[in-house]
Amino acid sequence: MNKRLEFTVDSHGSRLDRYIAEHCQISRAYAHKLIDDGHVLVNGHHAKASHRLNPGESIEVTLPPPAPIALTPEAIPLNVVYEDNDVIVIDKPAGLLVHPAAGQRSGTLVNALLARCPDLGGIDGSLRPGIVHRLDKDTSGLIMAAKNDAAQMSLSRQIKQRTITKGYIALVSGRLSPERGAIEAPVGRNPRDRKRMAVVSGGREARTEYKVMKYLEGYTLLEVMPETGRTHQIRVHLAAIGHPVFGDPVYGKKSPLLRRQFLHAHRLGFRLPSSSEYVEFSSELPTELEEVLERVTREANG
Repeated sequence: MNKRLEFTVDSHGSRLDRYIAEHCQISRAYAHKLIDDGHVLVNGHHAKASHRLNPGESIEVTLPPPAPIALTPEAIPLNVVYEDNDVIVIDKPAGLLVHPAAGQRSGTLVNALLARCPDLGGIDGSLRPGIVHRLDKDTSGLIMAAKNDAAQMSLSRQIKQRTITKGYIALVSGRLSPERGAIEAPVGRNPRDRKRMAVVSGGREARTEYKVMKYLEGYTLLEVMPETGRTHQIRVHLAAIGHPVFGDPVYGKKSPLLRRQFLHAHRLGFRLPSSSEYVEFSSELPTELEEVLERVTREANG
C-alpha cells in the first residue's frame, strides 16, 4: 500500500531531492529515484530533482511499498557485537561476502541479515539493504548495518562527514618508515585490469593514515586508519608505497602460511542514530592471524 506525505516548504534554496531525503528520512539516491519515477509533485506538478524550492510551495510524496528484492533470507550464524532497533554490528569472518554480486546471490552477510532482521528488505529496495560500508570478502572484522531508512541516512551522513572511527590491523612486507604517516593518492580502476584497483590519475580522492605497532624481521605490524572508503583502499595504498599486505593475492603475493590477506577491522566507532551517543567496539585478531604473527616472530628470533 502506498504511503502519502505532504509538506509545505518554509525556507528557500534547497534542492528538491535533498529536501525529500531529509524530510522523509530516506537516502538522497532513493529520493532522486522517487522524483524520476513521478512519485513527487511540487504544487501539483512534476519537477526535476534539481528544482530549487521556495517558501510556500507544497510537496506531495507518494512512497510505494518496497519492491520485492531477489534475495533469500538465510540462517547463517553471525557474531553480533551490538544490536538495537536501528543498527547492528557484526564481527565478520574472512570468507563471508558482504552483499550479493555477479555469480553469488546467496551465502552473503546480507542474506544472513535478512533472516535476522526481516524488515531490512524494505531499505531502498536494493540488493544491499542496510549496508553503509563494506569489507572485502577475505578481510575479517567489524562491520555495521542499518536496520531502517533513518538509521541508514544517519550512518551514511557520518561516513560522508568522516566522523566514523575505523581501525584495521595489517601485517605488511618490509620495514615501513616513518612510524606514523599518511598515504594520500587517488584510487580508481586499473586501466590495464578492470577487476583491480590502482593509484591512478583522475581516481577518487583517498587518504589512509597508519602507525607502526611492531617491527618484525622482514615485516611491519600496523594499525591503519582509512579516512575515505574506496574499494580495496588500504591494500592498494600499502602496495603502492612498496609494502603490500601479507598474503594479499591481488596486490602482493600469496603466502603458504595464510589463505587470505592479513587485514582485520579491529576498531569501529560511530554515533547511534537514535541518541547520537558515541559508541566504539573492538575485535580481537582471529586465530589464523595470531598464528601467523607467532610464526613470523618465532622465525625472526631463530
